[in-house]
Amino acid sequence: MTMLRRFGLIIAVLAAWAPFAHLLELPNKLRLDGPLWLAVQQQLYRGWGPLLGGPAEIAALLTTLALLIWRWRHPVERNLTILAAAAYGAMLAVFFLANDPVNKAVASWTAGDLPSDWPRYRLLWEAGHALAALLSAVALAALWDAWRRERIVQS
Repeated sequence: MTMLRRFGLIIAVLAAWAPFAHLLELPNKLRLDGPLWLAVQQQLYRGWGPLLGGPAEIAALLTTLALLIWRWRHPVERNLTILAAAAYGAMLAVFFLANDPVNKAVASWTAGDLPSDWPRYRLLWEAGHALAALLSAVALAALWDAWRRERIVQS
């Protein structure tokens, strides 16, 4: 159980890493013109999702669900873990509802044929990552609090 809790916290930090990086760069990305924004989307972020973002978020959800089994008989820790699992589930939903459609759309665009509503795509993508950052913070805080409470009981 101790290893699972530690692993869960490590994965929770990794799951928060990419969304927080996107959140920190959001103000500057909103200032980019269309062709530069498109270049960033198509070049800079290539590989992030399959290598870090997606696997970390899925691993965080699965690890949290495993922790939920262990914490089921402890109401406070169970509820905190349910909150974390819900936040990870919502993160994945946000990705599929906001970020993935934008990723698929911009994959075939060129700087010369940007649609006139490209700022709407940019805003949807950035808002999706900002919401994911908030959800990952909620999950990490809930898991941390459950871990802290378990350590107090063990002392």
